[in-house]
This record gives sequence, structure tokens and C-alpha cells, in this order.
Amino acid sequence: MLRAILAVGAMTLSMAGAAYSQPRLGPVPPAQFNAAQKKAAAEFEATRKAPMTGPFLVLMRSPEVMTASRMLGDHLRFNSAIGTTLSEMAILITAREWSQDYEWGVHAPIALRQGIRKEIVDAIADARRPVGMSEDETLVYDFSTELQRNKRVSDVTYAKVLKRWGETGVVDLSAISGYYTLLAMVLNVARTPGADGAKMSRLPE
Repeated sequence: MLRAILAVGAMTLSMAGAAYSQPRLGPVPPAQFNAAQKKAAAEFEATRKAPMTGPFLVLMRSPEVMTASRMLGDHLRFNSAIGTTLSEMAILITAREWSQDYEWGVHAPIALRQGIRKEIVDAIADARRPVGMSEDETLVYDFSTELQRNKRVSDVTYAKVLKRWGETGVVDLSAISGYYTLLAMVLNVARTPGADGAKMSRLPE
């Protein structure tokens, strides 16, 4: 009798887990776009030279938010004071802290192509402090990790980042963490699955 009860309980938990993992907020069909959504989609594709993917598909429910997010991302990903390689490292730290598979699956391969060593990427995936980081990588790791975990940055870490990249760098690095936290939150709420075809689309539990 006890085994039967336990079996039923296990099945119930399994079914609940399966239901919980079902994606929400899938793409809005373009045929259903309203005028604001059509305008936002056209501006996205004209600027990014690519169709919308991932969090932007979710954000299309609020096209003004989607466009504002895309514009902020255009600067932080491609024109930040810390450069595109280190910005990818900060993105990976954010994806790991939020256990965001889609964000990780998109940006881990980019980070590798940009020159972040695989050993560093693997350590971040495992929530370990990487060894053998450069001085700049160490600054980005310490600043981003402190901000994500402690919700603030120590005076020592702040002073180092300030000396290296100035106040613009402090703001840009903070904003990268904040922006990709926003996208991670949206993706987690939507239960967006990992990026299709990505070799590193799943973070360790």
C-alpha cells in the first residue's frame, strides 16, 4: 500500500514538473501584429540585419519595451567601454547566475569566438571561479559576480574597474549585468527553451 502511495506521489510530482517546464509566451505570429508591433519588427530587422529571436519575440507583447531593449542592447553588446570580448564574459556570468539556458546557448559560442578561453567558459558554467584569467577578465569577473550575488560592488573592486575603464566603464559594465538580467528574467518567465542547434545550450544544474 505504501509503495502504491509513493508511486502515485512520484508520478504526480513528475507530471507537475513536466507541466512546469512547458514554454509560455511563444512567438506572436506576424500575421497578428498590430501597427506598433509591425513598426518595431521592421526597425529591429533593419538595425540588426536579422529576424527577431529569443527574448525579443517575448517582448513583442510590448513593442515599445522591445524596441527600447533592442536599442540599449545595441550599445552594450557592440559599443561598450569594456569592448565586445569582455562584454560577452559579463553576459555569461549573468546567464549563469540566472540559470538561463537560452542566453547561455547564444553567448557561450560567441564568447569563445571572441577569445574567451574555453577553460574560463567552462568554469563559469560550473559556477567556479576561473583560473588563469587576464587582469581585465579578473576585473569583469569580480565586478559582475559581486553585483549579481551581493547586489553591490566592494570599494576595492569598484576602484580597480574605475581606474581601468573610467566612470563610463563602471556604468557600462553595470548596465550589461542589468540588461542581460532583464532578458534572463523575461526568458525565465516565458520558459523559453535553449537556443536551437547551440552546442552549449544547456547549463549544468
